[in-house]
Amino acid sequence: MSSSSESRRRWINLGELIAVAALIVSAAGVWVSWHGDSKPDAGTRKVSEQKQSIPLILRGHVEDGGRRIAITPVESGHALESLKIVLPGGTTIESGSEGELSADQFDAALKARDKELKGSHSVPVQVAARYVEMGQERTSSRTYRLAYRWDGGGLFGGHSVRLTSLSRG
Repeated sequence: MSSSSESRRRWINLGELIAVAALIVSAAGVWVSWHGDSKPDAGTRKVSEQKQSIPLILRGHVEDGGRRIAITPVESGHALESLKIVLPGGTTIESGSEGELSADQFDAALKARDKELKGSHSVPVQVAARYVEMGQERTSSRTYRLAYRWDGGGLFGGHSVRLTSLSRG
């Protein structure tokens, strides 16, 4: 029976070694997990911590009785660098960083096209903008609808255009 007790001791020792090895592996896993959470990794950030880019959306404020329209970003974190307004037919109006379109500029651009000299009208325009967001230069191009009306006229009076709104189209 002495060989049986030696065999039993060997199995107990082998089982203890497996248990100790499992305990060491478990402890190492806990340490790696704790150690990884204590240091923020520059490469991995939570999605909620990342700032997402916001698309540029513009709005128009009619000023001076429709003689001009100020075009500004809806989001305060956007800063315009340049603005181009392209009318159907390819006529382009450069507005620059001030984002202002005057009725005279629009009237001059309409002269290249057939004018309808009565009532209110609107025309789809392509607005291309360069802007800065979160320190990075970006570009955007979107179709808007520019509404206008013709004032004046009559037998001896001239016609003048008045800008009435700019909306997403």
